[in-house]
Amino acid sequence: MLYTSLENKKIKDLKKLNSKKYRDKTGLFLVEGEHLVLEAYKTGYLKELILEQDAILPLDVPTSYVTNDILNVLTQLETPSPMIAVCKKQESETLGDRILLLDDIQDPGNLGTIIRSAVAFHVDTIVLGSGCVDLYNSKTIRATQGMLFHINIIRRNLEEMIHQLKENQYIIYGTKVTHGKNIKDIAKTKKSAIIMGNEGNGVSEYLLDLCDEYLYIPCNEVCESLNVGVATSIILYELDK
Repeated sequence: MLYTSLENKKIKDLKKLNSKKYRDKTGLFLVEGEHLVLEAYKTGYLKELILEQDAILPLDVPTSYVTNDILNVLTQLETPSPMIAVCKKQESETLGDRILLLDDIQDPGNLGTIIRSAVAFHVDTIVLGSGCVDLYNSKTIRATQGMLFHINIIRRNLEEMIHQLKENQYIIYGTKVTHGKNIKDIAKTKKSAIIMGNEGNGVSEYLLDLCDEYLYIPCNEVCESLNVGVATSIILYELDK
């Protein structure tokens, strides 16, 4: 079906998905561009395909067509893609052995980088603390390059989550230069969780107090700190060896 009116209820509802409040209410979100659309399709997230009226993408899902004017209203990109997917949020209660806890990550680009690295280095589940940037806003989604569809990502209270993990024999690691171990000296354990913190303030003190061990990345002394996305990638790589 071709939609031509901006006043159509379906189009208005699609536009509302650019709002976090409506995404949370419906459990739906949008992705734009062929790469993200195909990643969503391959992993079973894609619920409906929205194509510009002359575009072709033969996927076995319900498909609607819209005019260029409507596409320009729905898009979050400077240059709209001719294809948008409506996706269904998914999460699993099965956590796996390798957990990454994120405390108050604010930048969508950092979260996207972290998600890509978590997939690359075999993390099973990412747990977003309540203060983290929204996983499903358009900037975060684009920064993941589709990797959000390849890993279990949940949002929980981190303090409660850490207690739950401890009860299930996970070792909890926090990042801390003082009184920490060189990441290269950390003994590998089957069940572990790593906490990475806010861009400016690091991991919250009350969460650090719950850790079993602290670790740090040895750096040139002239470098005061690393971007959280870079630091997380290094740590995940080292612990994946």
